[in-house]
Amino acid sequence: MAEAAIKIKKSKTKAKLTKVSQTLTTGRRKTAIARVFMREGKGLITVNGKSLDKYFARETSRMMVRQPLEVMNLADKFDIKATVCGGGNTGQAGAVRLGIARALVQYDEQGHPEAGVVTLIAGSEIAPGTKTPLTTRKILRKAKLLTRDPRVVERKKVGHHKARKSLQFSKR
Repeated sequence: MAEAAIKIKKSKTKAKLTKVSQTLTTGRRKTAIARVFMREGKGLITVNGKSLDKYFARETSRMMVRQPLEVMNLADKFDIKATVCGGGNTGQAGAVRLGIARALVQYDEQGHPEAGVVTLIAGSEIAPGTKTPLTTRKILRKAKLLTRDPRVVERKKVGHHKARKSLQFSKR
């Protein structure tokens, strides 16, 4: 009897999860980590419960976050909710950008019936020199939006002021 109740509960949770089709991806930049939830919608972007314009004060940060959607011409097709922690403003914007780009690729490759929007735009162009159409992954890779920036702050060394700055040399 208890086993039947557990199976019913599991099937109910599965139905709830498949009811809304969304993708969850992570993006990283410097020490910032972003979790990005993407689903079909009207183009709303919220970061840590605030709108994009309120969370990122600088226009360059907002432009950086919207970049993957603008490259794919999908700025008003998906609602994006991101939670970011760590790092500074620029690092957080870069982390959200990588998360959105990965979410677009994942959404396209999962084969959602709604993903035809992405596939139609990406499949309309043909790669030069080949007969294969450009996919979402190829377009975002060409725009260098799927590569994680490996640059991080170098650690401070023992006996130095900073990572590379040392004490003043005294000859005598």
